[in-house]
Amino acid sequence: MWCYRGGSISTEPRINDRIRVPEVRLVGPSGEQVGIVPLAKALELAQEYDLDLVEVAASARPPVCKLMDYGKFKYESAMKAREARKNQAHTVIKEMKLRPKIDPHDYDTKKGHVVRFLKQGDKVKITIMFRGREQSRPELGYRLLQRLASDVEDLGFIESNPKQDGRNMIMVLGPHKKKTEAMAEAREAQAARKAERQGVVAGDEEAPSEETAPVEAETTEVASEEAPSAEANADANAEA
Repeated sequence: MWCYRGGSISTEPRINDRIRVPEVRLVGPSGEQVGIVPLAKALELAQEYDLDLVEVAASARPPVCKLMDYGKFKYESAMKAREARKNQAHTVIKEMKLRPKIDPHDYDTKKGHVVRFLKQGDKVKITIMFRGREQSRPELGYRLLQRLASDVEDLGFIESNPKQDGRNMIMVLGPHKKKTEAMAEAREAQAARKAERQGVVAGDEEAPSEETAPVEAETTEVASEEAPSAEANADANAEA
């Protein structure tokens, strides 16, 4: 239905008095087929059940309408859409830039980032930047890209082979894991860490009571060892 003054199409279904047809094919609250009934009769049944008459198939002839709690239906639909967005996997391409003569420490740092991206299920675009005379030595960049691909081969594969692009050389690494799998593993790891933290806190609260018992036993044991020596001293004095 077009809005007046312009513009967008309403995505909301027509309900109750907004339905403007002489008759409808009615579906009951439990999904049962009632059949083709006059609109007035369908609205009367909706009031009787204390539900809404919702047009679910406007293009049908006659339109299909269902008796339902429209407010509850909208809420449940919104929650399902929210959950679907939460679990939806978006393909992300991360970028990492290196120089042909990169320092070993910097290389390890950059490689660590690439490893993290691949573990998250993301693709990684590796760019080797050439400057000055380095442009005449493209083999340096090629060897560096091959080395990096070899170092992370357990986590990713070469999706796009190294190729020259102006002053840069580019290679794309793809993850072995799908994004959905990586997200599921991340959620499981987070839940495990949370459970571990809760277990540590519970253990700390119980620790004092566990430590008190051995101390008392130790004290009692020491006292029992001292008692015979006192009696022995008394007997020695009596004999003297």
